[in-house]
Amino acid sequence: MGVAVLLLLGLGLLEAEGRRNRCFFNRTQEYCMCYNLSEETVGSIIQCLPATVVEFQGGDLEKYIAFPIGDLDSSTIEILGSLTIKKIIIGSVLVPEILLARVLRFFSYTHVQELAFESCIFQGTGDWSGMDGQNLPILSLSFHNVTSAPLTGQEQAFSSLNRWLGTLEELAVTSSHITSLPCAIGRVFRALRSLDLAQNSLGDGSLSPAFCQGAFPQLQELSLHHNNLRSYHSVCEGVELLTELQHLDLSHNELMVDPFSSCQWPASLQHFNLSSTGLDEVPTPLPPSLEVLDMSHNHLHAVDISLSSLKKLFLNQNLLQVVPSIRNYPMLDTLHLDNNSIAELPRDEVKLLERLQDVAVADNPFSCSCSGAGGLQALAAAGHLGQGWPGDYRCHSPAQYQGWPVAQVPVSVLHCDPAAVVAPVCIALALLGLAGA
Repeated sequence: MGVAVLLLLGLGLLEAEGRRNRCFFNRTQEYCMCYNLSEETVGSIIQCLPATVVEFQGGDLEKYIAFPIGDLDSSTIEILGSLTIKKIIIGSVLVPEILLARVLRFFSYTHVQELAFESCIFQGTGDWSGMDGQNLPILSLSFHNVTSAPLTGQEQAFSSLNRWLGTLEELAVTSSHITSLPCAIGRVFRALRSLDLAQNSLGDGSLSPAFCQGAFPQLQELSLHHNNLRSYHSVCEGVELLTELQHLDLSHNELMVDPFSSCQWPASLQHFNLSSTGLDEVPTPLPPSLEVLDMSHNHLHAVDISLSSLKKLFLNQNLLQVVPSIRNYPMLDTLHLDNNSIAELPRDEVKLLERLQDVAVADNPFSCSCSGAGGLQALAAAGHLGQGWPGDYRCHSPAQYQGWPVAQVPVSVLHCDPAAVVAPVCIALALLGLAGA
């Protein structure tokens, strides 16, 4: 909408000379902030022309609905083409859709690649016929905490925007009370790579219609965290047609596991976020080609899975009492087990963990026996323990070391296994005695 105001300024529709300056340009960050879109602010917009990011907060656009906006002359088109603005943010504004529909087509003369609406209200219905066959340079479009008419019934508007939306690569509609996406709308976004629908009201039954046959054919990243999803099986069925999907975030949904589920996740799925989903057991099936699996902040007591391609496994903030064996993860390089109930790292597991690049086991109730403390100290000495060492590694038992930093527990051979030292000495003395005799 900032370009809309610039257009109005260029057309001479608003007079602002001598008015109060409400725009502030940060030359270092190439960021310009404007407050309260109105006739009083237009004059100061000129200083935003060198910016790469322009943000507008607040203002009243309703009064401009009746302004005649015709085709641009060559000089105005040249000015718009010379601007360096790459991103425009519009916040806390009531946006009349009829005005937006009339102005949006002029973005084709700019280099704006990102357009974001935050805490806006979209009012009325726009005539989008002027966008038929129109290309726009905008590749990323986001709406956060916006209010608008339901998407159902808006198919005609999306049809008029088809040529532009068919080239869009990133779309985010977050915290906007969305309950469904019509199938026809998904089919318009033919080049979309990333879709963020976090913090909405999507339920299990809304996924299959949204991701129907032919919808979002190039989608690689999908974020559904903080919705109303409940069934692990239903989510799997809902996204199984997304054959290019690589990243899926289901965190902060209370998921129930169906032990008899036979649904197959997309074979392309590599990054899977199941953190904070209330899991008390590992769900099955898991995507077969996973490289990153996050099941942190759940209620897992045990993890026994086999994923040959897995590289990173996050299990922090669970109820694990033993370290999961990593023998079934030949490619693993990262394992996080912070904030569990692990008392000791078995010697054979320590040897396996030494092949990893990043191991985190902080804030567990460690038993600082010689073997318990020794294993952690050996991992730390080899440079495998990540963030948290040594301050967040403390002894829970035995009583004599309770509260001690694990790093300070003595684990020398003389301290931990005196017999291993005394026996050779005794043998040596006996041999010396025999030799003297």
